[in-house]
Amino acid sequence: MSAIVGQATTLRIAPRFQPQALANLNTETFMNTKKHTTRRSIGALSRRTLGLLALSLAVFAPSLQAQDKPPLKILVGFPPGGSADVLARMVADALKDDFGPIVVDNKPGAGGRIALNLVKAAKPDGQTVIILPSGPMVLFPHVYKKLDYDAVKDFTPISQIARFQFGVVSGPSSNVKTVAEMVAKAKTDPNSASYGTPGAGTLPHFMGVLMEQSAGITLNHIPFQGGAPANTALLGGHIGYKFDVVSETAEMHKAGKVRIIAVTGNQRDPQVPEVPTLRESGVNMDATAWFAMYGPAGLRGETLARLEKAMMKIARDPATKDKMVKLGYEVIGSNSNDLAAAQRADLARWEKPIKATGVQLD
Repeated sequence: MSAIVGQATTLRIAPRFQPQALANLNTETFMNTKKHTTRRSIGALSRRTLGLLALSLAVFAPSLQAQDKPPLKILVGFPPGGSADVLARMVADALKDDFGPIVVDNKPGAGGRIALNLVKAAKPDGQTVIILPSGPMVLFPHVYKKLDYDAVKDFTPISQIARFQFGVVSGPSSNVKTVAEMVAKAKTDPNSASYGTPGAGTLPHFMGVLMEQSAGITLNHIPFQGGAPANTALLGGHIGYKFDVVSETAEMHKAGKVRIIAVTGNQRDPQVPEVPTLRESGVNMDATAWFAMYGPAGLRGETLARLEKAMMKIARDPATKDKMVKLGYEVIGSNSNDLAAAQRADLARWEKPIKATGVQLD
């Protein structure tokens, strides 16, 4: 599913200043109204007329060239309405003043890999980019035996857009109100400590693995086919816990249906400011994820610089920044080099906990 953000505007050139007419201008001859040919020198034209003609070309030529270019396409590897899609449309709306109409094209499936492969195959002309969470770029290389892309070599980092954190969510069946209670209960009754995720190999799965290692406990991972079934199981008392993006669970927490007992980042989340971090709760763990924009390999020079500059501009825009903060994001707006460094750091960071699970997917 794709949608165009922004409306194309066609500039019409007055007949007097049509570029084609200028191209056909003969400095030797002009036809008068009586269809008599009279030789005139181009110098006979007034300076004012020539100035207007030159100005019309300067103003309209870039617009005519822009009309020949296809709109910027932002691919999203997840369905409409999800967090990646919402953020991509927010970015597209903010970019339209600089780039004109923008197509947000949803290509869901395979955890974002379908969309990534479309970007991998695209020309590095700056017309096709992707906005995605960090998982496919820092987890999948360790999780999949035969990944059909190289997360470093096949893409050009453009900008790290925002960071976000997860909540440790306690369901009705656990009756746990704090991390200390969760850890104590898991140590005395390991079978009670089951947590659900949208699937094996996902970020919530490995958030649970990292907490096991950090807290010295054993958690029973229950993978589901997506986040909705995991929510249903939590609310129904079939699992005790869940690791989920804070923005996806905050409303249920506020309604008293579930309890977020901690957040995984190094600072409290503004959506649930009363909830402590894991470090504040006695678990030496700090883990976040991020959204970023990438293009195909080979994107460089002015084309890359234009996209970088536009993304950094968005991060400084008060209105757009406020929208992102309300969704629970820490706005970054980095350049290409900083995103590449963040990706390298997280690739190294997740290698050990992932290998410790023995998880290998085809």
